[in-house]
Amino acid sequence: MSLRDKIIIHGQTDVGSVRDHNEDTIGFDEDIALAVLADGMGGHRGGEMASAITVSTILETITQKIEKISAGSTDDDSGYSAESLLMHEAVTLANKKVHDASEANAQYRGMGTTVVVTMFYDNRFTVAHVGDSRLYRLRDDELELVTRDHSLMQELIDRGFYTPEQARNSLNKNLVTRAIGIDSKVNIDIQEDIAMIDDIYLLCSDGVNDMITDELIESTLLNHRDDLEKAASEIIRLANDHGGRDNISALLVKPVKPFPAKNGLFSRFFDLFS
Repeated sequence: MSLRDKIIIHGQTDVGSVRDHNEDTIGFDEDIALAVLADGMGGHRGGEMASAITVSTILETITQKIEKISAGSTDDDSGYSAESLLMHEAVTLANKKVHDASEANAQYRGMGTTVVVTMFYDNRFTVAHVGDSRLYRLRDDELELVTRDHSLMQELIDRGFYTPEQARNSLNKNLVTRAIGIDSKVNIDIQEDIAMIDDIYLLCSDGVNDMITDELIESTLLNHRDDLEKAASEIIRLANDHGGRDNISALLVKPVKPFPAKNGLFSRFFDLFS
């Protein structure tokens, strides 16, 4: 079952105002409501290679295997949905491919990338992420950060050494503690939650949230909630206007109709009350 008419996806990426090449990569598949964003790092254009490998691997793996899983089912051992386990598998494979490519080519040695990926199914969604690329959600006119950065700065905030406001002005805020491709194995954060009609989900690289505040992101999404293309364009414009010191990527997802999976957990739950 295609979700193309139930969930809208639009994304844009921009080199920014300072850098001469773009190490961000975005990709999505509207039929299965899958969105992926990666922010690469590494010299000699290694970041471009790492993010491109990651996004293509995740898209290819999930699109090839999604029809083989039981949609909306839950794994008894882990408690995660089949979709979440497939996403974990895809990100794990992406890590292996980036790491292998780095080891095989001295030009790309040490390259890596952050990644945030989300997929919508059975009136819910899963987000998987590694690094400091983020997923935000606008619901009931309020913006919330769904993911938690894997960064040195976030650890210092958690320990009380910095406030979030102080962290915005720190020179160390972009030091990530996890990344795709740096090691042979990677620790992936997975979250599942219910999705609601007219939620807006923003996947973004740190070129967005380092340049503009959450309050400005929120007001932009509120002002353009019915036009995702305009919202993405405005986020990129604002990030450039506020310095544009990094590559800038914004990928927006909006459920517009219910999308229960046939015989899925949430489909069965709602049937009990209908």
